[in-house]
Amino acid sequence: MLSSKPAFHKLSFMLIYTIFFVSALSGASINDHIESTFIQGGVDGGVSWGNGRSLRQGNSGQSSSLILAADRTHRKDPSDSFNYYTGGWNISNEHYIYSVAFTGAPLFFIAAVWFVGFGLTLLLIWLCYCCCKGRSSAYSPSVYVLSLLFLSIFTIAAIIGSVVLYTGLEKFHNSTEGTLEFVVSQADSTVGKLRNVSDVLDTAKITGVAQIFLPEAVKKNIDKVDDTINSSVNTLDTETRKNKKDILHVIDLVRQILIIIAALMLSLAALGFFLSVSGPESLVYILVIIGWILIAATLILSSVFVLLHNVVEDTCVAMDEWAKNPTVHTALDDIIPCVDPKAAQETLSQSKEVTYEMVVVVNRIINNVANANMPTGAPTSYNQSGPLVPNLCSPFNSDNRDKKCAEGEVEFENAPEVWKKYVCNVGADNVCTTVGRLTPDLYNQMNGAVKVSGGLYLYGPFLTDLLDCTFLRSTFNTIHDHHCPDLELFSKWVYIGLVLISAFVCLSLILWVLHSRERSHRKYTKLARP
Repeated sequence: MLSSKPAFHKLSFMLIYTIFFVSALSGASINDHIESTFIQGGVDGGVSWGNGRSLRQGNSGQSSSLILAADRTHRKDPSDSFNYYTGGWNISNEHYIYSVAFTGAPLFFIAAVWFVGFGLTLLLIWLCYCCCKGRSSAYSPSVYVLSLLFLSIFTIAAIIGSVVLYTGLEKFHNSTEGTLEFVVSQADSTVGKLRNVSDVLDTAKITGVAQIFLPEAVKKNIDKVDDTINSSVNTLDTETRKNKKDILHVIDLVRQILIIIAALMLSLAALGFFLSVSGPESLVYILVIIGWILIAATLILSSVFVLLHNVVEDTCVAMDEWAKNPTVHTALDDIIPCVDPKAAQETLSQSKEVTYEMVVVVNRIINNVANANMPTGAPTSYNQSGPLVPNLCSPFNSDNRDKKCAEGEVEFENAPEVWKKYVCNVGADNVCTTVGRLTPDLYNQMNGAVKVSGGLYLYGPFLTDLLDCTFLRSTFNTIHDHHCPDLELFSKWVYIGLVLISAFVCLSLILWVLHSRERSHRKYTKLARP
């Protein structure tokens, strides 16, 4: 059996950065298991899953490929002498990681310049304060008023930035949680359907009509596939929830850190304003040092969220392009292996064959036993009489082509109800004592066969969609159309809020010193007047 863990770990890595994980839906977890297992035979055939290719080929036999999110990911790559990266979205490509990480470099650089530059400025101010014997006490009313005015404006702007940050953070968290809930619901749907398929296969092992059962070899193959499906759904169910829990844990941790940062910056801005207006000058300088460090930390967090925002947008575009181009090879195919259409068609053909053969068995019993007027004492005689039992309709011909039901045939969904009218009462020897052509036992056996063939017919398209990634593409389309816009918008709100807070607290910090100094000089000037 092929292991799904490498693919699943790549998906988990992508989810941590993109808050999807979507891919935690993990077509890979299911496909890697199913594609490596075969059921052969039904009555004469079966459902077979064959190994597929993630690389699709054109008519010429040459593979075609698509660079995902090529325009969005056209960025400078610091690991390649700052040449432009042209490989598109590819979470397993280190050059993509370096190029997208570099988008956060400007803010990180600003944080470094601020930390070093303002630190040196503080050092120079301290040296001047210590070394200079006299201090200028010149007072400028215009500087005093303007510094107070701009300090008020910048403090209000910092408060607005905090509101933008907090609102964006909450909405981003809710959008992330909603996306993960959708992924889990899709996983639950997949798990439920696969377990239903497993139940159908379990039923097939014990299904017989008039003592005709599936061959032992087929039952063994069904056991293998049953184990595979159960392993797949258990892994999918467990890992999806584990990934959701882990991702939300990381998001909650980041959320708490940002809320603390926002609260500290907001408190710093408000406290700095009041101290610069009415507090001791020494406390203002202490706040300046605290603000110097907090601003650098906030700018670094801003650069991280710029990176996260770009990864989210890149991934959303990549998912959309992957979903819209099912016939070409992309970087996502290396993470989520999908079989090609030919293998998927073979899977569906085998399920059609099993359905057809089971219908043949049922109709053979109906025509040769139930509807036959046997002489008393014959091996297959149980005193059957009355109107003839209608045949079961096969949705396929022997060549697996779709066909319409013939007049008088019954379909899977209404066959049990129709056949119930032909059931007779039986005595202790299982012989009909009333008019009817089906004993209760034979009727139940035929119903069991209908459940098997009808179940395979019902879930055949689902298995095909699962194998050729149609199901996952549909999920990605939904994420792109309904979840990505909010994730992109609110991640942008977060880093905009962080930048606003950093910028305006930075400006406020400078004005704290200036206004506090002017206030001190103003007080000294008043005291010095005769």
